Amino acid sequence: MRRSYLAIIVLAAFGLVRPDPGPAQEIGPRRGSLVIVGGAMRDTAIVRRFIDLAGGVDANLVVIPTAGGAPEYDQSYGGLGAFRTLGANRLTVVHTTDPAEADTDAFARPIEEASGVWFPGGRQWRLADAYLGTKTEEALWGVLERGGVIGGSSAGATIQGSYLARGDTGGNTVMMGDHEVGFGFLKNSAIDQHLLRRNRQFDLIEIVAAHPELLGIGIDENTAIVVQGDRFEVIGQSLVAIYDHERMIGEEGRFYFLFPGDQYDLTSRTAYRPARQLVPLERVEERRWPH
Repeated sequence: MRRSYLAIIVLAAFGLVRPDPGPAQEIGPRRGSLVIVGGAMRDTAIVRRFIDLAGGVDANLVVIPTAGGAPEYDQSYGGLGAFRTLGANRLTVVHTTDPAEADTDAFARPIEEASGVWFPGGRQWRLADAYLGTKTEEALWGVLERGGVIGGSSAGATIQGSYLARGDTGGNTVMMGDHEVGFGFLKNSAIDQHLLRRNRQFDLIEIVAAHPELLGIGIDENTAIVVQGDRFEVIGQSLVAIYDHERMIGEEGRFYFLFPGDQYDLTSRTAYRPARQLVPLERVEERRWPH
């Protein structure tokens, strides 16, 4: 596959409706919110948004660092620092590598009592191995049903999609590996992270070509999407790339970018830039990507 063009699309308010979007469908969570971060989270506004969606600094927050690969994690886990710095004071670390333990009421109870759950980075297949199909996974869905928030960065972003990108135990350069199922909080999606920082902007093309029904979402570092219902907003400091098999830009334009403040409708697969002038699709500028 030739990878000779980078399609940069400037999208704006109230428009760019895809022809015949088909019947509306539920893609995002019916209730609650998702905060999906592309890694290297330094923007405190992202952490603040997660805490606010959970109910504020007194909210009961659970952090699940299993993707990191250490045999044990406890309340001294360094990843709690970002939340403590902003005043969060009810933080519980939950971790196991044993799905049998994750399938017990006792293990899942802290999640059942939480209004926010956070997944830090590492390897996303570790989360799948430990929690898919267990009472812990049921409890995670319960957080959303109660109107809470689930967030995560890097591996904690990818696991929230339905298709598990980079889920191979042999290495994170394999896009379609031996683990292909995520939690599916964002249905019909494949989520990638560290997008531009690690020069990954072409990688999701492989997955969307093999599974054209999926929406590919690539998120750069220090950047997030905040999903509520079937719509998300881009926040942070960099870009989000959208890979939609139904929206090709010429023969080579396999993706386009959204910027902080942009919004996206997951049902119609339409992007918006609020309060800005609409730029029609026909005026897209295609630029060569250096080899």
